[in-house]
Amino acid sequence: MQRPDVKAFFDEATNTFSYVAWDPATRKAAVIDSVLDFDPVSGRTRRDSANALIDFVKAQGLDVEWVIDTHVHADHLSAAPYVQSVLGGKLAIGEHIREVQETFGEVFNAGSEFRRDGSQFDHLFQDGERYRLGSIDAVAMHTPGHTPACMTHFIGDAAFVGDTLFMPDYGTARCDFPGGDARTLYRSIQRIFALPDETRVFLCHDYKAPGRDQFTHETTVGDERRSNIHVGEGKGEEDFVQMRNTRDATLSMPRLLLPSVQVNMRGGRFPPAEDNGTAYLKIPLDTM
Repeated sequence: MQRPDVKAFFDEATNTFSYVAWDPATRKAAVIDSVLDFDPVSGRTRRDSANALIDFVKAQGLDVEWVIDTHVHADHLSAAPYVQSVLGGKLAIGEHIREVQETFGEVFNAGSEFRRDGSQFDHLFQDGERYRLGSIDAVAMHTPGHTPACMTHFIGDAAFVGDTLFMPDYGTARCDFPGGDARTLYRSIQRIFALPDETRVFLCHDYKAPGRDQFTHETTVGDERRSNIHVGEGKGEEDFVQMRNTRDATLSMPRLLLPSVQVNMRGGRFPPAEDNGTAYLKIPLDTM
């Protein structure tokens, strides 16, 4: 398989890995799952994480074709519009963003100004859609379960799986967000497991399983299929669904879910400023 070069950037505040993937022959690049720094106590945003990524792209002389979010993140704000404003490229996400927009547009009572058609993005990927990164073949695969809009992007021999999978010693994504479903996630993962063993898997998060000292962002399809503690060899669909539903019932809501979703469902943009020139985020009471 064709092999893109990949550089990972880690935001420890949200345990998020962002990536720059590029074709070494043409220097064409994609930025995947970028992070906008956000302090929920003060409401202040910063661009330190995004600027580190941008500086790398510039230093390497890369030409950004795509700025991709694998899904509507619930644990960090996307920096995609800022990255695009500096580096160019098409802002893209999966076409099922519309389902997330419908659900959370209602939760946040976003009103008629909030378009629920995905038009905040330049491109909406369809399941199985083929595209290219420079001279490297790529394909987008719809892998829902964590959220309805999750996509895995296969760029040459590299799979960017978003939150669908974690490291084999940590398991899989939660499925209790609106539109999530454990059975759907299990079946999505089987599609990933059908890929060649040597396919590199790049994760959006790592939380260091007990006994492991280092954060890790890369594994392989073979390692995940053999060793993933939730869904590896010997773990059937019914057992997975029971485990995942039981485990999810014990989890707290992500610390940044409410601010993140409000921004990310808009393609990483803030809600419209009010008449005083300030944008505000809502906290729905007794709803989530």
